[in-house]
Amino acid sequence: MPELISSLQNPRVKLTRRLRDKRDREREGRFVIDSVRDLRRALDCGLTPDFVLVCPQDLREDLPDLPPGVVIHTTPEVMDKVGYRDNPEGVVAVMHAPPVYRAGALDNVPDAPILGLVALEKPGNLGALMRTADAAGFRSVFLIDCALDLYNPNIIRSSTGAVFLGNVYTLSGAEARMFFKRRGFRVVGTHLQAAQDAYALTYPTKTALLMGAEDTGLPDSWLPACDAQVLIPMVGRLADSLNVSVAGAVLMYEVLRQTRSSE
Repeated sequence: MPELISSLQNPRVKLTRRLRDKRDREREGRFVIDSVRDLRRALDCGLTPDFVLVCPQDLREDLPDLPPGVVIHTTPEVMDKVGYRDNPEGVVAVMHAPPVYRAGALDNVPDAPILGLVALEKPGNLGALMRTADAAGFRSVFLIDCALDLYNPNIIRSSTGAVFLGNVYTLSGAEARMFFKRRGFRVVGTHLQAAQDAYALTYPTKTALLMGAEDTGLPDSWLPACDAQVLIPMVGRLADSLNVSVAGAVLMYEVLRQTRSSE
C-alpha cells in the first residue's frame, strides 16, 4: 500500500510547491507534471520520476506503469495545494530534469528543418510552437537568447509533451549563427517589413525558420544573417498580424508541404 501524505508540512509537499518557481526548479534539477497524459509522454521519452503524488479520489484515468515505491497517496486537501490546475486531475509528478542541450551538443542536430525562436517571452506560445514543430517535421528547436524555463508548467501543458522530445537547444545568437553557417542551413526570418511573400519562397530541407518575440518580432540584428525574409500575406479588413504561435504554424506547414513533396 502506498505511503499516505496528509500534512501540508510534509517535505515532499513543500518541495513540490517550491517547484512552481523557476529558480527552485533550476536549483533542485526537478520539475512538475500535473496530468496523466503528460506523465505518460514524459516516461515514453525516457524521463524519470522522483516521486508521484496521487489523490485516488480525484484520479481521472489509470496511471502509466511506474517504478515501485514512486507513487505516494495524498488527501484531496494536499492535492489542492500542490496542483497547478484549476481542476486537478489527481496526479502531480515530480520529475528529474534532463540536461539542457547547449552549443556543445549541436553535432546531434539532423539535416532537417529547424525552428529558431529568438527572445520569445510567453510560455504558452513557446509550448504551442514546440507542439506544432513536432507535428510539422521540424526535428530541432533552437531557443536563442531566450530566458524562458523549458519546464515551466505552461510550456509543458501547451506543448502536449513535445517538450520531452530532447530536441531543444539553448543558444546565444552568435552560437546559432555560427551553426547555421557551418552546416549550410538556409536561414529564413519572419519580418513585418519583409518584401517577400512567404508562399513565394522555396524552402529546402535544411531550412532554419526564425521567429521573434510576440510584440517586437525578429530583432533587426538578425536580418543580415537571414538568407531570406518573409511575411504572411494579410487580406482581411482589420487583422494585420497573427499570434506568433499561429504564424509559426502557418509557416512550418508551408515548409512541410514543400519538403515533403520534394522527397
